[in-house]
Amino acid sequence: MSAIPPTNRLFRGEAAQVCLALPEAEKLDVVYLDPPYAVGTTMAMRETPGEARGRKHAASGRDAYVDGANVDALLAMLAPVFVAVRERMSDEASFYLHMDARAVHEAKVAADRVFGRRAFVGEVIWTPGNGSRGARAFGMTHQTLLIYARNDRKTARFRVDHPLLREPFASTSMKMHFKNLDADGRPYRERSVNGKTYRYYADEGRRLGSVWTDIPAMVANTPLRKEGTGYPTQKPELLLERILRAASVAGDSVADFMCGSGTTLAVAARLGRRFVGGDASPVAIEVTRKRLDAAGVPYAFMEA
Repeated sequence: MSAIPPTNRLFRGEAAQVCLALPEAEKLDVVYLDPPYAVGTTMAMRETPGEARGRKHAASGRDAYVDGANVDALLAMLAPVFVAVRERMSDEASFYLHMDARAVHEAKVAADRVFGRRAFVGEVIWTPGNGSRGARAFGMTHQTLLIYARNDRKTARFRVDHPLLREPFASTSMKMHFKNLDADGRPYRERSVNGKTYRYYADEGRRLGSVWTDIPAMVANTPLRKEGTGYPTQKPELLLERILRAASVAGDSVADFMCGSGTTLAVAARLGRRFVGGDASPVAIEVTRKRLDAAGVPYAFMEA
């Protein structure tokens, strides 16, 4: 676990600048980054009834940020961020890069160059549940999380002991294998591997796989839910909670240098993690500060 800084911090500035503004001795335990996706539009807020959020059009609210269509420009922006992030990661840290199909493959190649392929831990496919819109091919209904360690995938902290990191066993498996009951009446199965017997309880579920379909984006994107801020591309708190519970423990340092509406920071604070946040968008900073202030989260604000 990294040395404890005096307080949570929120910076206004470009991602690489914010990361490099941190003391060299300070190490981050989890870094989550949700950059632009090369959509080719301006993304707008929804702040009052009747306004639209997301891709800018006549009914949209204030502009939040520009998401240009040039993938090469996006990669040129991300490359120094990857370098800065790696320099600040602790030995057991994890880096989660959240993108969609427009540029994720090019981004992985760029990240492999910085971290090395041995540092690639794996990927998660997240389905926000927004439905298919493709007219000429299968609609893009998923996003991808690329996960990296600082040096080697074996060193990254990974925990599976929370219900958010487990999923129910398949119904067929339940019928075929979980026929035993312990003294408390709990169904279980046992398996022997290399002479050692392992017991699995049905009510604990199995380790979560790499395809996540159980966290809808709508909980963060509707004004009917307290969680929604009206910020475009806001991610659900449950998604970030799952990531932080898997990759960190209480007291760890969490960073999000493109924090948008502040979801990562709000969840980190709720789970007892320390945070460093940043964003170049004045609107993002405004929304994040309002969110943290409403939750009573202490932090220092500064320019990068």
